[in-house]
Amino acid sequence: MPPIATGTDASGPITVHIKDSVQISVEEPVQEPIQEAFVDGDVAISPNVPDQIPALLRRVALHGEAYLTEKDEEERTTVLDAARALVYALETPREAMIRHTWCQSSLYAALETAVDLGVFPALSKDDSPKTAAELAAATGADPTMLARILKHLNANGVITETGPDEYRRTGFTISMCSPRYSDAYPCMTGCITAGVLSLPAALKKTNYANPHNSTSCGFQLGFQTPLHFFDFLKENPVHAVQFNNHMTAYHQGRPSWMDIGFYPVLSLVADTGINERDALLVDMGGSMGHDLSEFRRKWPQVPGRLVLQDLPDVVQQARGMGLDARIEVMVHDFFEVQVVRGARAYYMHSVLHDWPDSDCLRILRNIVPAMKRGYSKILINENVIPSTNAYWETTSLDIIMMADFASTERTETQWRALIEAAGLRVVKVWTVRRGVESLIECELA
Repeated sequence: MPPIATGTDASGPITVHIKDSVQISVEEPVQEPIQEAFVDGDVAISPNVPDQIPALLRRVALHGEAYLTEKDEEERTTVLDAARALVYALETPREAMIRHTWCQSSLYAALETAVDLGVFPALSKDDSPKTAAELAAATGADPTMLARILKHLNANGVITETGPDEYRRTGFTISMCSPRYSDAYPCMTGCITAGVLSLPAALKKTNYANPHNSTSCGFQLGFQTPLHFFDFLKENPVHAVQFNNHMTAYHQGRPSWMDIGFYPVLSLVADTGINERDALLVDMGGSMGHDLSEFRRKWPQVPGRLVLQDLPDVVQQARGMGLDARIEVMVHDFFEVQVVRGARAYYMHSVLHDWPDSDCLRILRNIVPAMKRGYSKILINENVIPSTNAYWETTSLDIIMMADFASTERTETQWRALIEAAGLRVVKVWTVRRGVESLIECELA
């Protein structure tokens, strides 16, 4: 096929081969004397994975009918996964590219603007439709600007259009009335996203090595700071509050390891002779005590002390949270040797994924001297990425951890290697559902 466009620049001649009148503009100097590009327009405007479409259509229909009949959560997630896979299979590469580069960033901007203006509370006061002009008056926004924002939100399923420039609330907009959910948007802008967007540049600087330095990664590059993520939050307390709200929303509605059918909680006290004076569960880096409060609420009859440990500023906040009187609050840095000796279980929830392997080894090795052989356990409540069919929430979080913490969401193989390197062994990895955090039960090797 002869070239339809040729030219020269400071680097030399450029030859571009094009099929189906796809135009390519080369503006930057090229490194090679001659650069050739080939674009097949038929591929770019055809379904991405056409051979998967028939099976996915059947799967959506089958599990959709089952969900409508049974209202079962497993069926809901199955049909949701199938529907997403169907969209990706039906979508053309051209459509996918536009979605990635146009829609995702612009939708985020529209959502954060709506959050900041208070559009969602104004829309969600009742079920009656609201015009763009009414919402502009309620929020003090420019009517023309807000109408444009609302059209984009509707185009992406955030709100429901009921007429020209007229909209009705959805479950999403009602949820956005709570900072627990709406804080996610300013939180990501304030302390997460710039680091993620800087990940390609940060990786390029290290010749694409796997990040391992949490004070020299995408986060520092994106936010132009020498600080570690958590030190940055200390200097930006508004973002810290937003981050904590976002984390509570992230964990809501997901199966908990202490639910019946997940981990055998009563095995922690069966045949141990544990009493009320003994330490049952030490929650290391436990923040505001959400997990221990949940444990006490779900298992009020289980004996033993519940100990909440964190840094001084966090402990001070936790003491003002009205925790159950049976939860003991203690200042402790998990980079120091564990001071509660002989506990039945040392528990960490989403702690180790914040740190690269070298720091995780320090944390784990600081627990080992406090453990009683044949009795003490370490319970690690974290994502375990499967070898196939990984869930998008988990892989998204893995990229965030790579960018902002130089850390990782680990596979089972990686978890076992890390735990064994600390002088421990994995008893069992307890899991109930794809995309849900597992409980890794460990003991002294």
